[in-house]
Amino acid sequence: MTDRHSGATRQTLYVLASIVLGISAGEALNLTVDKGELLTGITSVFGAMTDVFMRLIKMIIAPLVLATLVAGMAKMGDGRAVGRVGGKAILWFFSASLVSLVIGMALVNLLAPGEALHLEKPAVGADTGLQKHDPTLASFVAHVVPRSLFEAMAQNEILQIVVFSIFFGIACAQLGELAQPTVRLLDSLGHVMLKVTGYVMQFAPVAVFAATASMVAKNGFGLLGSYGIFIGEFYLGLAVLWTVLGGVAFVVLGRRVVSLLRHVREPALIAFATATSEAAYPKLLQQLERFGCPGRICGFILPLGYSFNLDGSMMYMTFAVLFIAQAYGITMAPVDQLLMLLVLLFTSKGIAGVPRASLIVIAATLDMFELPAEGLLLLLGIDQVLDMGRSATNVFGNSVAAAVVSRWEKALK
Repeated sequence: MTDRHSGATRQTLYVLASIVLGISAGEALNLTVDKGELLTGITSVFGAMTDVFMRLIKMIIAPLVLATLVAGMAKMGDGRAVGRVGGKAILWFFSASLVSLVIGMALVNLLAPGEALHLEKPAVGADTGLQKHDPTLASFVAHVVPRSLFEAMAQNEILQIVVFSIFFGIACAQLGELAQPTVRLLDSLGHVMLKVTGYVMQFAPVAVFAATASMVAKNGFGLLGSYGIFIGEFYLGLAVLWTVLGGVAFVVLGRRVVSLLRHVREPALIAFATATSEAAYPKLLQQLERFGCPGRICGFILPLGYSFNLDGSMMYMTFAVLFIAQAYGITMAPVDQLLMLLVLLFTSKGIAGVPRASLIVIAATLDMFELPAEGLLLLLGIDQVLDMGRSATNVFGNSVAAAVVSRWEKALK
């Protein structure tokens, strides 16, 4: 246990050092290299290094989700246990999402970051570069239900893999002894994929350095200064959200919340540096099992959480919509803000796996409430800086969800 703890601490230090080195190298490039083909070539090399890591992560996710979820559900024994755990998870997810939205709405009204920018309105019809996506019930159903397991796995559609795994896991549980060879095979596959995760994570510091250096080289610290008020207040909101989630975790887990934080710090750092919570999924699953969450529960909660429990992203959506309204001097009535909150609570659940999902939901919400959709351009330049914080928050929120549900099930070791 001591060797494992020291190894995790060492890996965390490597990631932290990579962030610092990446910021230093990126700022040096930004100051010394003219923005042109040379800088583009250097950042493309960094991008390739990050892309290799992300491809390795995506290589792991689909078989890991399938194996751990099916094996976990089969070990639960019956459909009632699955329904009970799933019900508790959904209750937590919607409660945490609502709290995230409310905190974001309260802080952006209190701090009013948009009023301080005094930015000119972008040209009407300006291209945001985002694919069009209407978050309707039909699109949600089409995204949730897989046409083929192999298509879902090839595209890393976690929610579709979860749907198939639920049916498959319940069937295995009902068949009992007859399905045991299949369950043992998938259980073994899960352990193999976790071992592969250990190998892939050795490359994490390199990828973190490349991602950080590339972002700073392109934008420099000047970008942070221009939007400093909004960025600072958004991160303050995330800090408040972490405090609230940590407080609830303390009520349920007691002093073990400190151990939880220690176990999830590396996955959270990876998510922060790469600006995607997906990069942290395999390591988070591994760390939660080390913390004491049963594999059958965290293997069930995490895939659902990555589709339904993105606390950082939820806060960002309310922050961004109201920030854009404030930047243009538009006042949204309290009733409209509450309606927006409810709209975001449900529409955000339907686009898991869509690239730049938060921005797409924000764009749809702006249209719905007749706010300038061109205002999204105000956020595109700093989206990655904001995405770093909300990705780390998504990881922390899902780790709290898995630990709390494990405690409610009296299964936390």
